[in-house]
Amino acid sequence: MRTLAQPKKKAKEEEPSSLKGTLASVTFLGLFLVLTWLGVFLLFIERS
Repeated sequence: MRTLAQPKKKAKEEEPSSLKGTLASVTFLGLFLVLTWLGVFLLFIERS
């Protein structure tokens, strides 16, 4: 009978990766989107 191969366990546990760079990137992207939206909105209000 054929058995399914079991995945090999790693000898060393991986440490959780740091998400500081991700937080900074998402924060900057969010600020860019909000500032862009506000700029377009204020331009729309000014021209009305």
